[in-house]
Amino acid sequence: MTNHEEEKEYIFIPDDEGNEEKFEILYSFETDDEKKYLLVVPADLEDDEEEAEVYAFRYEEENDDLQLFTIETDEEWDMIEEVLNTLDPELI
Repeated sequence: MTNHEEEKEYIFIPDDEGNEEKFEILYSFETDDEKKYLLVVPADLEDDEEEAEVYAFRYEEENDDLQLFTIETDEEWDMIEEVLNTLDPELI
């Protein structure tokens, strides 16, 4: 059995004031039209301490950099919820 802690991946996302916040990457996936998405939760939550809010972003990769985009359409949100429900129904 592998240690789950070692498998976790993290990303740092700046907030509105430019402070870097650490997020755990839950899932990343690509759609048929080659758009890429990340589903993340704040990394500073204690296990079972509180219910984590899941954040979703569309992203593009340039060299080693990730450029994140907010989800703006209902169609994208519906698709993300469907994927999340399939991957982990407890998070919805």
